[in-house]
Amino acid sequence: MFGTRVLRKRWVLGVIFLGSLIYFLAATFSKSDDLVLEEYKVRKTQRQPFQWQAKIPDETENNNRTLQIHCRNSVQGKHLLVDERGYVCERKHIGPGSCCDIRGSSTRRYQCESCLSNGCCTVYEFCVSCCLQPDKKTLLRRILREASNEPFNLFSLVSDHFELCLAKCRTSSQSVQHENSYRDPKAKFCFGENPPDLQAVVN
Repeated sequence: MFGTRVLRKRWVLGVIFLGSLIYFLAATFSKSDDLVLEEYKVRKTQRQPFQWQAKIPDETENNNRTLQIHCRNSVQGKHLLVDERGYVCERKHIGPGSCCDIRGSSTRRYQCESCLSNGCCTVYEFCVSCCLQPDKKTLLRRILREASNEPFNLFSLVSDHFELCLAKCRTSSQSVQHENSYRDPKAKFCFGENPPDLQAVVN
């Protein structure tokens, strides 16, 4: 009798604990979603004016040779990197300031070699470099303007031309079909408005 009463109390306490845990988790996740939405709204309203030009001189423009220039670059490339000035180079030609050495044998600026007319490229770093060309601003302004009407606009979080090209060239749902294959397996990194054409389904 005593053992049954103890078991019943433990079972009731277990149910109460489980209910409290579920309530806590539900309230926490709901609050997290609200915080994410609120942070998105705050960042959207407080975003600094969009910057188009990298404020970094080339080494040839740097009269003071002792001044070290610093760049952001694409970081993750195994063999190639692209810096925010639009230079693509091999990893071995990245200088101490994370900029491509413009004297490096592999270094090229505004490299569109693997890119098609629709702005889709075979190599990610070439996609970013090509996207950074000054003559792509009109296209990118149009993309930003159209994206601003979307409920969650990824590009509202980018602050300059380089960040925009990094984000735009990453593979996205526009690059795939049937959720499991690329529209164009050879040119899957796109900065343009139009995704690659859909490929015929082979049965």
